[in-house]
Amino acid sequence: MADEAQSLQEKYAPNNACFGCGPANAEGVHVRSFARGDEVVAEWTPEQKYEAFPGVLNGGIIGTLLDCHCNWTAAYHLMQNSGADTPPCTVTADYAIKLLRPTPTDGPVRLSARVVESSGDRATVEGTLFSAAGKACASCRGTFVAVKEGHPAFHRW
Repeated sequence: MADEAQSLQEKYAPNNACFGCGPANAEGVHVRSFARGDEVVAEWTPEQKYEAFPGVLNGGIIGTLLDCHCNWTAAYHLMQNSGADTPPCTVTADYAIKLLRPTPTDGPVRLSARVVESSGDRATVEGTLFSAAGKACASCRGTFVAVKEGHPAFHRW
């Protein structure tokens, strides 16, 4: 993925301050998601400060990466399904992650996510985090819901 390409987050929510995916959060991890057909992909390079112990990525950071990436997968899908020009603001309704093996921090990790169910204002997404060597290190499944006026997150992007 070319760095010069605009991610979903940069295009649709440049002022979003989310720790995981907000372009406007100077201290965040800055997940950058890109639509590729029916899949949304991202690449992220770990830093030592995100390690659980030397050479291994912290499980909470893994959860953050997958949660935010899957949320954007849902938002993009709901936007496409409704024919809107911008994605609805979505939040995590439920989320489960499986840590399959330690995630090495010796190179970039790759995220992949797809919508597996969708109805109305919600989408269920499955995602995977792969090591630089291409091994699946974590997987997840979550439901993401478009919020309505009055919800605290409604205007976040």
